Order: sequence, then structure tokens, then C-alpha cells
Amino acid sequence: MRRLLCYCFFFLIARTISGQDYAGSKVIQARRITTGDIILDGQPTEPFWNKMQGVDDFLMQEPVEGGPPTERTTVKIAYDQNNLYIAVFCYDNDPEGIKSFQMRRDASLDTDDRFRWILDTYLDGRNAYFFEINPRGLMSDGLLTIGQGSTLNENWDGIWRPWTHIGPEGWTAEIRLPFRTLNFDPAGTTWGINFQRTIRRKNEELLWSGHLRNQGLLRPQNAGRLVGLEGISQGLGLEVVPYVKVEHKRVAQEVPGNYDNRVNLDGGFDVNYNLTAGLRASVTVNTDFAETEIDNRQVNLTRFPLFFPERRDFFLEGANIYQFAPRSGIYPYFSRKIGLDAGNPVPINYGARVIGRVGRYELAAQQVRTRQSGSLPAEDFSVLRLKRNFLKESSFGIVYARRHTKDGETLPEPLQDRHTFGADLALNTSSFLGDKNFQFQAFAVVHNPYSPGDDSTSVWDRSTRGIRLNFPNQPWSAAVSYREFGNFYDPPVGFNRRRSFRRVEPQFRFSPLLEKSRLIRELSWGARFEHLMSLEWEKLTQNIGITPFGIRFETGDAFEMEVTRNFERLVRDFDILGDGSIVIPVKDYANWIYEFQLGTASYRKWVYDLELSAGGFWSGSRTTLEHQLTARVTPGINLSAVYVHTRVDLEEGAFQTNLVRFVGNIDLTPFLSLSSNIQYDDLSQRLGMNNRFRYTITPGSDIFIVYNHNWVELGDRFQTTSNAEVMKARYTHRF
Repeated sequence: MRRLLCYCFFFLIARTISGQDYAGSKVIQARRITTGDIILDGQPTEPFWNKMQGVDDFLMQEPVEGGPPTERTTVKIAYDQNNLYIAVFCYDNDPEGIKSFQMRRDASLDTDDRFRWILDTYLDGRNAYFFEINPRGLMSDGLLTIGQGSTLNENWDGIWRPWTHIGPEGWTAEIRLPFRTLNFDPAGTTWGINFQRTIRRKNEELLWSGHLRNQGLLRPQNAGRLVGLEGISQGLGLEVVPYVKVEHKRVAQEVPGNYDNRVNLDGGFDVNYNLTAGLRASVTVNTDFAETEIDNRQVNLTRFPLFFPERRDFFLEGANIYQFAPRSGIYPYFSRKIGLDAGNPVPINYGARVIGRVGRYELAAQQVRTRQSGSLPAEDFSVLRLKRNFLKESSFGIVYARRHTKDGETLPEPLQDRHTFGADLALNTSSFLGDKNFQFQAFAVVHNPYSPGDDSTSVWDRSTRGIRLNFPNQPWSAAVSYREFGNFYDPPVGFNRRRSFRRVEPQFRFSPLLEKSRLIRELSWGARFEHLMSLEWEKLTQNIGITPFGIRFETGDAFEMEVTRNFERLVRDFDILGDGSIVIPVKDYANWIYEFQLGTASYRKWVYDLELSAGGFWSGSRTTLEHQLTARVTPGINLSAVYVHTRVDLEEGAFQTNLVRFVGNIDLTPFLSLSSNIQYDDLSQRLGMNNRFRYTITPGSDIFIVYNHNWVELGDRFQTTSNAEVMKARYTHRF
């Protein structure tokens, strides 16, 4: 009977998936231009634009689903052999009310009026390029991938440029997007496209296509069509990006007051070449990431490692293809294992990669070689990700990762070669029961023994597997997942927080819009159940969470409350501070935890966010209070301060932790910016400062000046542990 039900379930999904059609009925025509037809100044007033009929049939997504917009929006598109041009007219009866604070590239536009669009250059509803601007010409972009919901990787930076203008009728923009920035099928004349406008002071979201809350801009399945593209070119497809860097670094030695001073002149380059219109090969030599922003510091009071996102440009390209079983928390490949050791840079000699697609296949492959650094030996990293798309939204993929430690002293043969294999299946549909989204996911990952302490030959012990069902809709959404992690699962080029358990996790949420209310925009209720067991089915962790009340006001202010009952079975003593001062003994612990979140609307000049968590914690209690205050003094100047205070009272002892972070961004133009990030926590007793100046000569060519300084607290003073000054210039030349 169980097998028969499974067959019926998959038959229903397959019939639904194969029968869906997300092509979209809305169409926008691209018109070809010749030199001199337009002048890029943010004011599309040339005769060419005036004669063109654009699209203006936008509909509300919020506050009234499907309602008419309060302001008119018009979009027109033109192109020549090398570029796509977009003219945007955001009419506004109250131009003084336009919100536009941000100018730094990739800054969050939750604060501002904005115009966003996606380009599905293969018209397959699976992947898309994402772009976003505000009235001051801020640029933000990313790579969009569907899966268990949509995933937007905003760390990708393409080469393109907008020009904007604020006038008495609202704000306008002209955008130039080189075809060399995109991968596409040169034989295709039709792309998927969609547009979204946000009128921030009204919290009004307008969509050209896919205006339902189940749909939206980040679902390329619901996009319209861009037609008329003929005779477009990526040029030769060759891109050369050399860099030169001067660095002075000072590092404290074991003898107090002594420092090792080094001055280094260095350089390297990247070369990118389009093997085909959809497949790009890259080589990087003497790779450098001096300009990369630092991680936000966190205080870890758990038994498990923290996850930090990738920020380095070379590893961000193709990140959407490398994604494995999204929303399941599985990382058989985690790029921060390459070129980083405990957060410290490891020199990279060279790297090579191929990224893109061939027909219905998506491919990402790379080879990276690091060199010896201190006690760390040289290593080779090889990663392959291959996905085969089938039906409308479904796919099957494999991943392989290899880590080879050359002449490693800590890993004798054959443990120097470590391999990971994985496979994932996604069955997705946008037309389940008519117009609902439904997704099924299954995955499995295994690696060979590579730890001297791991003498297990059992594949079960060195693997993880699981399934997930997802119903991501509005106002109802729900999901349920089941996962297993073996006793020795620890992928050598991956990330894993915990192993040796089974976990089942159902959850649901109900979030209706109150379209007739002038005070409340949305209410929400939800529940989740996490039940984690040992591989012998013994209960280890259980969380029962209820969201009894969540509210989002018409103003954008929001409040939410969550109540959780937590159970933890500790199977070995836990040294919570890592210094032996407070050790939590083996025992069963059950506690209630109460969490409150309050946030004021992000478009205000002064924004305050508060998170309060209070309740039981192991043998006692814990209270965590997080404040964040943001001040937007004037457009281009954004100052933010965060303070996190945690007080823990246990039978074994009591302690407090404090974390302070200040972030200041001064952006004179979208191409000239200065940022500063200062962080301190009294658990590590370390103070760090990262300052970065960036001047963008043209998109893709930049000058960076970076100053980093780190101190450690010794008694009543701070002592420098290291500081560095870096000046780096890079230039992109396209052929």
C-alpha cells in the first residue's frame, strides 16, 4: 500500500509538471537603434524614445493584489549589436516624496524607491540575471536560480551602467547593458523579462508580469517575453583583468612590542573567454582578494561551527550552479575551504574554471592550487557540478569534489586524496492544483575515509541523505523535510554543522494581506517542529516553535513574537566558553524560550531594530538583547551601530558577552565610496577595523585602498596584533 501511494504521488507530480506552461502572455518589443539615436543621460527624451510604444500595464502585488497602481510606470527597450538599452519612466505626482538614500553598489534598497528587472536569456524559467537601480543611479545585480523557492546570489557583479534623473514628473533612467555581460543562446530572438517598481513611501509593489503573491519578480517562470532581438553579439568573448597591488603589513611577534614588517609589490591577472555563447572559461593567476569585505563577527555559544557566506569574486561566479539541494542545509562543496584557513588567507597560485550551459545541461568545474603557507602544505582542489534539466522546472544533478594535500605530514597516504560524491533531484511545478507552487527534493552525499580517526568502511557512516516537500505559496506556505547524517560525515571541501543524527522538520505559515485596512498590511501565524534523533532513534534535540502573532503595518513597521519549547540531550560535557571555566554536564535539558522582534520602516532617516530573546538555557537562563540603530544623515551617508548583549546564568556559573559593531558608508557618487567596519566582542577580547575606499573608473575597472587594523585587549589597554595597508588597481579590457 505504501509503495502504491508513492507511485500515485509521483505520477500526480509528473503529470502536473509536464502539463504546466509559464511562458507568460505579456510581450515587450525591442527596437534596433543606430549610433546617435539616444544620448545616455538619464532623460529618455530623444525622438527615438518618444516614437516608441513601451509597456505600462503594471499591476499591484501589494497592498492590493491585482489592484491598479497609484503612479504610472512605462518601460521601453532598444538594442544595437553590442548593447541592450532600457528606458524607464517612473512617474510620481509627489516627486518630493521619492525616497533615495543609497548610492553604494549592491547596498540594500529596502530603504528606497527602486526599479528592478530580470533577464531569462535562455527562456527556460530556471535561471535569470537580476538587476536593480534607484533614483540616484545605484547599481545592484545578481544571479537568480529557482529551487526550493528562489535563490538570489547578489554577490555577482556584472559590467553595465545606469543613468538617472529626478524631475518634476518623477524619476527616469536610461540603462546600458552590454551583451558581453550575459550568456545566452545566439540563435534565440526571445528572452524572458520582467519588471518591478517599488514606491517606498507607500510600500507599493508593482509588477509587469506575475503580480500574484505566489509569483513575483524572482520567479522567472512567471516572466513576460522580450522579442525582436536579432544580430546581437558578444564580440570576441575575450576579457583580460590584470591587477597590481602594493601592501605593507605589520604582524606582532611573540616578544611583546616586536613586529614583523613586510612590504610587498604583487600582481596577477584573470582571463575569461567565451568558448560558446553559453559556456565561459576562466584562468586566474596569483589570485588576490585584498578588497574583499570582512565577515560580520558573531558570538558562538553553541556546540557547532558558524556558517559565513562567501564574499570573494572568483568563487562567486557560477555560485548559482554550485548550489546543491537548496534549503536542505547541505554543502558538499563550500568554497571557503579553498584559500582560507580559520578565516586567514592562504595564497592561491592559480585557478581555472568552466561555467555555463550546453543545451539542457548546466556545468561548473574548477581546479585551484594553493601554495604552502607556514605549516599548511600546498593543496589541489577540484570541483565538478553538472545538472540536467528536464520537464519545465525539474532537474537532476551530481557534484564531485577532490582535495589533495601534497606531501602532507598530518595525512599519510592514501588519506592525502579525499573525494566527495553527491546527487540531488528536484521536481518542481508552478501549476499544482491549478496555480500553486509545489516542490519535491531528494539528495545523497558520500565521501571516502580521510581522517586518521575514521576507520569506518561503511558508506552509511560517511554519507548524508534526505528528502523535502515544499509548498511555497501565499497566504499559506508549508514544508516538511527528513534528513540523516552519518557518524563520520564531514566532506573535505564542504561544510557541516552537525553529524550522527536523523531529523524530521515540518512547518507552516499563514500570512494574509488585509487589503481594506488603512493601518495593517499583513498578519502572520506559524508553527514549526524540529525533532532530531540519534541514528539509534534516541531523541537528542526537539524544538516546538509557535508564532502566535506577527504584524506588518501599512507604514512598513513590523512586530513578531515566537515561543519555543526546546529539549536538548547532552551526551558529552560541553565547555561553553572553551576555557574550562564553565562546563555543562551530561544531562537532559528542557526549556521555554520567548523571542520578540520589532523593526521600524527602513525608509525612515532614523531606523531602529530590536530583537529580544529570553528564557531557559541549559541548567539556567539566557537573555539576549540586540539593538541596531541606523542613521541616514543625507543621501549617500549611512551610519549603523549594532550592540548585542547576552547574559547567561547557569548552575555551573554565570557570564556575559557583548558585541559591538559600527558600519559607516559614505558614498559621494555610485562610483566613489568609503566604508568602515569596526567590531569588538569581549569573548575573544579582540577589536578589528576594516576601512575600504573604492573608486570605479568605469564598471569593471577599480582602484581600492584598504586599511585593516586588529587589536587584542590586555588588561586595561589594547595591543596591536596586526595592521595592513593595501592599494590595489584592476582594469577590465574586453575584446
